[in-house]
Amino acid sequence: MKRIGIIGAGSWGTALAIVAARAGHEVVLWSRNPGVVESINSQRFNSSYLSSTSIPERVVATNQLRQALQDTSLVLLAAPSHALRDLLTEMAPAMDQAVTVVSVAKGIEMDTGKRISEVVKEVAGSAIPFVCLSGPSFAKEVVERHPTAIVAASKEAPAARIVQAALSFENLRIYTNNDVVGTEMGGSVKNVMAIAAGMTSGLGYGANSVSALITRGLAEITRLARREGAQPETMMGLAGLGDLVLTCTGSLSRNRFVGEELGKGRQLAEITAGMNEVAAGVNTTRAVKLMADRAGLEMPITNEVYAVLYEGKSAGDAVTELMSRPLREEVK
Repeated sequence: MKRIGIIGAGSWGTALAIVAARAGHEVVLWSRNPGVVESINSQRFNSSYLSSTSIPERVVATNQLRQALQDTSLVLLAAPSHALRDLLTEMAPAMDQAVTVVSVAKGIEMDTGKRISEVVKEVAGSAIPFVCLSGPSFAKEVVERHPTAIVAASKEAPAARIVQAALSFENLRIYTNNDVVGTEMGGSVKNVMAIAAGMTSGLGYGANSVSALITRGLAEITRLARREGAQPETMMGLAGLGDLVLTCTGSLSRNRFVGEELGKGRQLAEITAGMNEVAAGVNTTRAVKLMADRAGLEMPITNEVYAVLYEGKSAGDAVTELMSRPLREEVK
């Protein structure tokens, strides 16, 4: 049994708290929302996220970061990526150097283009073991006990195996690898492609179009990930292809939903105003475009998603632009 701190009580943070408690661990779940904390502790439900699933007694909610970090051997970062630097800055003085930090947030820092592992290293130091937990996993399906497989990536194999052993339980199976860069990039950039896939469906196009988008999207993700130092085989695994397919086709995908609504002609501000949780791909698109431009990489799908999100381009014009690009070899 371990004591696990989870920072962020959105859908995925709550789902992992439930899984960890079912596996016999003590969990402290941090939320900045006092209503969520009260709802979990008094009613055993998260009033804002996954409200249909009962939360085990082993989970205690708090809005005090120090309490969530006290005596924990694992700390899971489940807050949105754009909020993590400030949270880590607040957490760092209270973190034991022996703790293992596990990022379950799928995103890239918007203004810097840095991955979560880089942010953790900058703020908390390189001595703390770091694991990236990613893969095809809708929170709702995990807590409903649908068989799910994800990956724990770390440069330190013992840290990855600790996370694997602690959280693999019943329907959740965790594999390990040593490719932190590839695992982070796959889990982040796929959200950009999910917005593009949603736009394609929102425009009324069918399976031909979405499958083409997924395939060319994987080529873009791989191109950028390899430039960052990722292993190409990671892109064909759970954190790459697996997560991409799920997010581009699954009805529970928030990023796909944003894209669908854009394809139907709605404005981004109107769409996001009605959402309960962040669609990470909206911010990640800016970060990915920044990274690609700095590296001089060709990322046509990313460029068109950026133009729709931030430059007022219509989804229909974006698809036309992609289809009228100069003809070329598939693999180059």
